[in-house]
Amino acid sequence: MELRDYLRILRAHWVGILLLTVLGGVAAFGWTSLQPRVYTASASGIVQSTGGGSDTGSALVGNQLASSKVSSYVNIGGWRSVAEHAIVALDLDTTPAVLVTRVAVSNPLNTAIINVSAGAASPEAARDLAEAWIDGMVAEINTLESGDPVVPGAVTLMAGQSASLPSEPSSPNVRLNLALGVLIGLALGIGYAVIRHVLDRRVRHPRDIERETGVSVVGTLPLEKELTGARTLVTFDGATQTATSTHLSEAMRELRTNLQFMDVDHPPRIIVVTSPLPGDGKSTTSANLALSLAAAGQRTILIDADLRRPVVGSVFHLPEGAGLSDVLAGRATIDEVIHQPDPSGNLFVLTAGRIPPNPSEVLGSQRMRDLLKGLRETAMVIVDSPPAIPVADAAILSTAADGVLLVVSAGRTTFEMMQKAVENVARTNGRVLGAVLNKVPRRGAESGYYGYQYTGSYYADGATTAGDLQPAVSDGRTPSEGSGRRRRRQ
Repeated sequence: MELRDYLRILRAHWVGILLLTVLGGVAAFGWTSLQPRVYTASASGIVQSTGGGSDTGSALVGNQLASSKVSSYVNIGGWRSVAEHAIVALDLDTTPAVLVTRVAVSNPLNTAIINVSAGAASPEAARDLAEAWIDGMVAEINTLESGDPVVPGAVTLMAGQSASLPSEPSSPNVRLNLALGVLIGLALGIGYAVIRHVLDRRVRHPRDIERETGVSVVGTLPLEKELTGARTLVTFDGATQTATSTHLSEAMRELRTNLQFMDVDHPPRIIVVTSPLPGDGKSTTSANLALSLAAAGQRTILIDADLRRPVVGSVFHLPEGAGLSDVLAGRATIDEVIHQPDPSGNLFVLTAGRIPPNPSEVLGSQRMRDLLKGLRETAMVIVDSPPAIPVADAAILSTAADGVLLVVSAGRTTFEMMQKAVENVARTNGRVLGAVLNKVPRRGAESGYYGYQYTGSYYADGATTAGDLQPAVSDGRTPSEGSGRRRRRQ
């Protein structure tokens, strides 16, 4: 995976990452709120010799003696007897073992200073405990040195700086805990996003399709919310286009261009359009692809070969009646049942006709092969077939066609479904020309491959807001040709 793949994952699951990050911060704040407040006060003393010598040699000996005692006096600060002295002095209701855990005794390096830090539930209690602890250490040291807790020995600990009232609690550290909670939540969110991506087997990006299945993507079609659930034909007349139809028509032009230049010496003349499962938009894609070819001046025949659930007739609002099944059965000629719904005169539509009891046998018949062979001599033939996984009709038709166009839905079709459809076609020695990624979001994490192609000053006036994107070509090519070449270079 490349860096942009990780960025795309984070962008796709930013809501989950944000929620887990916020949840981590809230959990840290809640846990911190439940912790008892601890105030810390510090007092200090100095270890020094009490010898009466006034000459330099005596002073030096006294300092060396005091320095040798410092580490031992620090250890005395953890004695139970010192804690008992503090309990008696402050009239505390606790045990020495518990009290010792609330006090820390330390000695700064290369000094004779002893610091005592005491923690308590209130500032006053912390201050009093630190001072009482120093007093207890002094008493214990005097007892060891002179045998009397109030009489200093040769070396003693003298109380120095008294403890001051702490202004705020030392524990819990709210800022630190919140920062840790947010970081832990962020890490969990990123982990959640990566796991979701690894476990998600739905197709979302053209590069993933080519990497997982080996099938190249020859077109991407946008998801338009206002057209969701509707089989809509787009126009290729810029004067009558809306912003929505402009996006779709530009996508179909790109698909048309990619198909025309797929094999320059032997371009496909008969193309079967199918999908892994129903609902991927194969019939609408077939109809709009045929319209796009006709708009480019190519004589095109669209055949509804879905003899199980035909919809091409309803897409073009054609009357029900005889169609493909009747031609194959010899009940009618193609000239009698073909329709010409496009004003350009280049598009002809052959509906399914009556639904036979044996669609697979009808579509695999020699008459169907002869029909397609005859039509390809004068026109580009687009065949709308049933889905490739539930039935074998698409695989059967692929044997008489130049190739199969597989329509898959972004965020719905899985790689396993797509691979199964490709394998079904391959078993009959059919050729998969490529995949069309349908219902690609124009915004969001999955739009990076697609969305840039359909905004900018190349549209007709009023179709979109000019300046949404910098123009990418300026050499006179049509938008579809420019975008198609840009996509192949990417």
